[in-house]
Amino acid sequence: MQSPMSRAALLAAALFLYASTLIAAEPMTGAGSSAAYPIYKLWADQLKREGGFVLNYDPVGSSAGVERARARQADFGATDVALKNEQLAKDNLILFPTVITGAVPVINLPKMEKPLVLDGPTLARIFLGEIEHWDAPEIRALNPGLSLPAKPIVAVVRSDGSGTTYNFADYLAKVSPAWKQKMGVATNLKWPASFTSVKGSKGVAEAVKSTPGSISYVDYNYVLDYKLTGAAMKNADGAIVEAGPYTFREALAQSVWKQTGDFTQTLTNQTGKSSWPITMGTFIVMPRVSNNPERTIQVTRFFTEAFMRGDDLAKQANFVRLPSIIQGKAFRVISEIVDAKGVPIGINSLR
Repeated sequence: MQSPMSRAALLAAALFLYASTLIAAEPMTGAGSSAAYPIYKLWADQLKREGGFVLNYDPVGSSAGVERARARQADFGATDVALKNEQLAKDNLILFPTVITGAVPVINLPKMEKPLVLDGPTLARIFLGEIEHWDAPEIRALNPGLSLPAKPIVAVVRSDGSGTTYNFADYLAKVSPAWKQKMGVATNLKWPASFTSVKGSKGVAEAVKSTPGSISYVDYNYVLDYKLTGAAMKNADGAIVEAGPYTFREALAQSVWKQTGDFTQTLTNQTGKSSWPITMGTFIVMPRVSNNPERTIQVTRFFTEAFMRGDDLAKQANFVRLPSIIQGKAFRVISEIVDAKGVPIGINSLR
């Protein structure tokens, strides 16, 4: 019979060997959403210190992230657009959500006494190129008493495929028939030639910060990190709201995600007096059949640990954690991953 000391020594050795295995392994690779990069970096830094997980993440945009996952060029892709079930089946991929955030119209105007207010139809006309000056009647009507400069509007847009663009366009298509007809909803849009196109959320933030009279849209984290000025929005209930974790959470609470656990629907233009109108989720895409089970288990354990212990970090990064019902759905999806012989391996991440 082993003594308590020997059992403790064996346990310590086993934990050391497990951690050493993770540290010695090649880093996990992920690519995709630049909007979600801050939360994945925070999770990776924390879990590296605690369990030896090492993640190399490339914020190349949602479309490129999905392509890398589809081509098996990364262990996972990160996207702000939930792929449809037909797409997932065609490419034999699984998808699960991680956190909630929001897209925010950001502006570079002289300091004002209160936030600039926009609504969906006006925002659509600006990004259709139809409203060209900051003192246009439509903007003045939303901002009585606010001194608006007679400056040209410089629209900054994404040149790469972007989930933030998709959710921004999805919102505008819901509130503007002209937008729906002329631009539609996609990760990459054909913008007016006069617009300034840049790559990535970082590129957008830097361009707006350095360009007087500019407007764009970017994830909430970049608003904070780059100290940008976000516009307030009139939401579906006609209330004026500002972007933040509370208004993202309120939009989620009004959605079918909360009601049924179905996360394939976008979270834009939800009802509720406190709902942010351009709320969005972010997701992970992985192959359903793994050709490297050990690496796959490492990746799924990473996200399992992040779900179980990363809620405080989500709050720290100004994201909204998933409700327990959505986390449960994510765990069920993860458990569906199998090896080349069809043997379930995703369930190993939950042990």
